[in-house]
Amino acid sequence: MSNAIAGGVLLSDVRPPEKLRSALLIGDRWIEETSAGQLSHVNPATGKAQCVFPVAGKIEVDGAVAAARSVFPQWSTTPPNVRRDLLLRLAELLREHTPEFAGIAGLETGQPIGQARGTLAAEWATYYAGWVDKLDGRVIPTLGNSGLDYTLSEPYGVIGVMVPFNGPLTIAAMTVFPALAAGNCVVLKPSELTPFSCVHLAELVLEAGIPPGVLNLVTGGGVVGDALVRHPGVDKISFTGGPVTARKIMAAAAENLTPLLLELGGKSANLLFADAELQAASQFSATFSMLGSGQGCALPTRLFVEASVYDQVVDSVVSIVSGLKVGMPFDPTTNLGPVISRESQERILGVVRRACDEEAGTLLFGGERLGGELAEGFFMSPAVFGDVDPASDLSQKEIFGPVLAISRFETEDEALAMANSTPWGLAGYVQTSNLARMQRLSQSLEAGYVSFNGFAGLTPGAPFGGIKGSGFGREGGLAGIEEFVRCKNVFIANRDS
Repeated sequence: MSNAIAGGVLLSDVRPPEKLRSALLIGDRWIEETSAGQLSHVNPATGKAQCVFPVAGKIEVDGAVAAARSVFPQWSTTPPNVRRDLLLRLAELLREHTPEFAGIAGLETGQPIGQARGTLAAEWATYYAGWVDKLDGRVIPTLGNSGLDYTLSEPYGVIGVMVPFNGPLTIAAMTVFPALAAGNCVVLKPSELTPFSCVHLAELVLEAGIPPGVLNLVTGGGVVGDALVRHPGVDKISFTGGPVTARKIMAAAAENLTPLLLELGGKSANLLFADAELQAASQFSATFSMLGSGQGCALPTRLFVEASVYDQVVDSVVSIVSGLKVGMPFDPTTNLGPVISRESQERILGVVRRACDEEAGTLLFGGERLGGELAEGFFMSPAVFGDVDPASDLSQKEIFGPVLAISRFETEDEALAMANSTPWGLAGYVQTSNLARMQRLSQSLEAGYVSFNGFAGLTPGAPFGGIKGSGFGREGGLAGIEEFVRCKNVFIANRDS
């Protein structure tokens, strides 16, 4: 692992912040005392409460929406070059503050400092700054040359954005920045488990010179989210999270017919064929499935291996996973930190126990609560199962933890059928050197994103999103900003003077 993080700063020099800033931002006001009181935040690496933070109530949600609506006419008509330059300034600040974001993430999520994402958020700000002055319309031919018919791309107004705990800064960047670039104002609600990265993002938005009210921040849990979704002043909702919550959001949004962008869960398949470069494929399959302690919706948590190389690949994957270091987030050599909460830890360990009891597969490594200096935190050893029944819960249900399920296949058709057998459709991965197979599987895998022989990362210019139970809508690229504009048709009739 490289010791450089950003701007010449070394990982070993990153320190936890002395204090985690916790406040709501409504317009230009930072609010620390609210109508709904406070919540305590627990450090997942220590299992101990480290601070309290304010929670929004309906009063604060109303205030945030009102602040956004009041500044919307100003922001939506700000000259495109001005909005562009403000977003570029924000990108500069995000790069400069990458070490601070690494420190905050280490405390709020237990994320290893080597996986800090401040520079990735900056890339999304830079990319969407480039779209600000390119949202043009088109002229439409009319019947009989009866007049001038053209289209306009207009912002919705106020966007409610709800982001989860796994990478709050990056996921906020993927939705907030295109919304702002398109001329919308935003009310951002981070997870109650990880509010602090988004607070620092809001600070930098103001520092960049973006007018107060363009981005507002409300913290809290489901009550806050429900108030935001049901608010008649919110014109669209973007939600990243699980399907259970998404169904509740859809029902609530139906009251006002509020449109939605939903990026939901996944149980992504990874098909490893015998013609793949086996060492590289095994390395990718082992390490990427465990990124963020397995707490990622697009991770390849189901590995299907061609039978002729199954034993070789499984031995390699187990060896690689067993060599990953589970440790404290501020140790530069740590590969996996804790999971987000005690509840998550118990749930994931319960999945491992049930899979063993039900003989869904053979536990080859890990799946245990860790002791010693890690005992008080929410740490567990990454688990690898072999000979997994593709129809079992272990292979069908999203676990959201460091658990890899490996199964074998004989033919491409069998592998494809197993890959498509879940209700999910976010991502699919294939390890092969066969170009014809790549072309076939790129069309037949039921997923919004398909990747061969690696992972490009969350590239700002590429659309990302799911199908089936993994949601609808796209983040990234032109499709990502089109989520936040409406097409208006304008017709001007010809009239004789």
